[in-house]
Amino acid sequence: MATVEDVRAIALALPGVSERVGGHTGEPAWRLPSGQIAWIRGPRATDLQQLAALGAAWPEGPVLAVRVGTQDEKQEMLAAEPDVLFTIPHFDGYAGLLVRLDAIDRDRLAEIIADAWLVRAPVLVAKRWLDERGLA
Repeated sequence: MATVEDVRAIALALPGVSERVGGHTGEPAWRLPSGQIAWIRGPRATDLQQLAALGAAWPEGPVLAVRVGTQDEKQEMLAAEPDVLFTIPHFDGYAGLLVRLDAIDRDRLAEIIADAWLVRAPVLVAKRWLDERGLA
């Protein structure tokens, strides 16, 4: 089980990431100058209505939204980890998905946040970061 504090520590350890509090939600978000990579996402009334119409419900516990590279990547991740990752109609057509923090371990969370960072990071910074970890 991961926590918002785990998200904070993981995200802020990545080059160039800063934390901001969402103006209309009051929840933390982590971003690069090029845009958000991850943010705490609670349900909106529309989300709850749409999920109910689909026979689904918003999960208990904190939920993290993250960027992903492509729609195909999103679908592959959702299929591989349906107990941890999910989406909502609001995210249809958007390269992002939702992570149940109470259902994911910290190591997997770190991978997902790093991948979200790689989507937004400047190319040379990302390459250097990958090289330093033997991942390039």
